[in-house]
Amino acid sequence: MPERPRKKRPRDTNVLAQQMVQESLGETPPEPPEPEKDPHAVALGQKGGKKGGKARAEKMSSIEDSKSAKKAALARWRAAKNK
Repeated sequence: MPERPRKKRPRDTNVLAQQMVQESLGETPPEPPEPEKDPHAVALGQKGGKKGGKARAEKMSSIEDSKSAKKAALARWRAAKNK
């Protein structure tokens, strides 16, 4: 089976022609760098995510815990029925 191109080709014919010429000459345009993440924001996100569920569970009363579990079960069953 033939391999599909990884990136979509541009619809503009001029841009497509330029890209094809660059590919035929073996020149590749530089890839744009991925935006860097703010290390401070990453650290805050990890801290909150690691303790969020446990802290919430500890603060909930047994009645609130039961309601939350029922709501989650209903959501799972609705998702299974809709498939």
